[in-house]
Amino acid sequence: MKSKTGILLGRLMRNIMRSPDTIITVAITPIAMMLLFVYVFGGAIETGTDNYVNYLLPGILLMAIASGVAYTSFRMFTDVKSGLMARFITMPIKRSSILWAHVLTSLVSNALTLVVVFLVALLMGFHSSAGILDWLAVAGILGLFTLALTWLAVIPGLTAKTMEGASAYSYPLIFLPFISSAFVPTETMPKIVRVFAENQPVTSIVNAIRALLYEGSVGSDIWVALAWCASIMVITYFFAIKAFKRQLG
Repeated sequence: MKSKTGILLGRLMRNIMRSPDTIITVAITPIAMMLLFVYVFGGAIETGTDNYVNYLLPGILLMAIASGVAYTSFRMFTDVKSGLMARFITMPIKRSSILWAHVLTSLVSNALTLVVVFLVALLMGFHSSAGILDWLAVAGILGLFTLALTWLAVIPGLTAKTMEGASAYSYPLIFLPFISSAFVPTETMPKIVRVFAENQPVTSIVNAIRALLYEGSVGSDIWVALAWCASIMVITYFFAIKAFKRQLG
């Protein structure tokens, strides 16, 4: 017999597959950004790599995740405002299953989006000499980053008063890679911008993924990246659980 979490996960995944605008927004937008930067701006950007898509891809992956988790807020908000959340609470299911179904849906849907982005990057010339352990490390970092942003997304999904408020938080997250090493080396930035770029989480995460995929030497970036992801996840998980308990009454 399927677990209650699995049943709720299936419900959410079916809703995603029936919503073309969700698929288009999450998958097509980062791909369009990648095409734009590689084929329009790439020739004018000096990154020290032989192929700009190699340099660009890690940042695009993070932007795709930030865009994808916005729909976690939207789905959570919809369940709350439609009364479906209150109905689930009265049913003989573990209450945490309601929350975890949304979290797991975010992981699965974002993983599918990242696979599509990777495939397009390969068609654009992306290549990697990474071994299996390097790819597993990249998957782990992306999964942890997805979890961190998903738990953040749960909070406005439960507390927002309007649909716009539930998803508006994601806009700064989507644009944060622009002020990082995702598109250009931080050395090219003005001093004040450079200080911020080098000390925000996206830069360390991008650098770690980039090193794992084709540079071969990760250094301390991977530990900084993991620390950022774990810290954000723990903090947002705490506040998300508090918001969920308040929603339960």
